[in-house]
Amino acid sequence: MTTLIDIVRPNAGEAPGGAIRVFTFFRDRLLSGELKAGDRLLAERELALALGVSRPVLREALRSLAMLGLLDIQHGRGAFVRAADASVLGQALTLCLAPQPNILDDVLQARIAIECQAIRLACERASERDLQAIADVLDALVASLDEPELGGRADHAFHLAIVRASGSGSLMKIHEAISPLLIRSHVERRRDTFGEPAITSRLVDAHRAVFLSLARRDPDQAERALREHFLIGDDLRRRKLIAAYQPQEKQP
Repeated sequence: MTTLIDIVRPNAGEAPGGAIRVFTFFRDRLLSGELKAGDRLLAERELALALGVSRPVLREALRSLAMLGLLDIQHGRGAFVRAADASVLGQALTLCLAPQPNILDDVLQARIAIECQAIRLACERASERDLQAIADVLDALVASLDEPELGGRADHAFHLAIVRASGSGSLMKIHEAISPLLIRSHVERRRDTFGEPAITSRLVDAHRAVFLSLARRDPDQAERALREHFLIGDDLRRRKLIAAYQPQEKQP
């Protein structure tokens, strides 16, 4: 499977170990706090000597990090650390995950893990502004039931608002990074349920139950309501599978 280390490897020339050293240096300095957003890296010659890599390999690795939104390379001034842009990282992560079979089902499992913890934290940390933001996207979700594209995006916005209300930067970054796949999943599910009032009604009721339990700041009930909401998708997929293989009744 492709990793971020693979992304910074040069296509030709020097052995890939040089590019890995650049990536590892950058990662470790960020983790230790030695590098922060706005800091300038060492000059190219000094950094290449310190890492034991050639300048062409260093430039290629730094360009790759810049493409990921992690560096800002300014001609004549040097390379500066940037705050990670989750949307850029999300595109890279999507490219890594996309070839996997049943990727949307797999990402849903990651989503469940993230959101169930996020809603528990949100019950403790959500501000009144957070709750109002969730209520607003809930209204948008209900108003877009007949529009699969808008409805799917509103559904995603509702869950994103819950993760944001958790106050956890890590959960938020991970959720944002897989957002391209999550949005696709939401939209596809809305297309599947479009024109089925019974399922649509269940979805609305499930979202309201999640919001109300969060507003009451009951973490156990909030997580339970969220997990019950996720089961609606499982039920829908099961029904579609049965319908696809159910023998059709012969007309008299």
